Amino acid sequence: MITVDAQHCGGSVLLSVSGELDGAADETLQQALDGVTACERDLLVDLHGVAVMDSDGLLHLLDLHRRAECLGLRVLVTGWQSQPQQLMAEVAGMPGPGSATGERYALAGFRRLIEERAQRARDRADFAAGWLPRA
Repeated sequence: MITVDAQHCGGSVLLSVSGELDGAADETLQQALDGVTACERDLLVDLHGVAVMDSDGLLHLLDLHRRAECLGLRVLVTGWQSQPQQLMAEVAGMPGPGSATGERYALAGFRRLIEERAQRARDRADFAAGWLPRA
């Protein structure tokens, strides 16, 4: 279960995320941007409370980032815990301690790379579970 606490301060929005960032997080993350107004310019996503993330959760986080940028928000994701950062490093093909994927997340090209690879990992898992890959 995931929870998102949104705080608005001046031209910024802080989303404090806690719980497991997985496939069930989609609707909760989508609703997090519903209260954003045209006055706000910055979105800070705090992941200190997220100890576990899977590839579905990573895709939902990437989708949140993309939708926020479409609203004209400058996005910063901070507070990467070890398991989510390690998952992102594995998906990106850069496993190992100290891979600094949290810092690279801010780069649009890196986000596209991990999004493509996370989608392929999800499709392989769906296929192995007897489901057809998503269209």
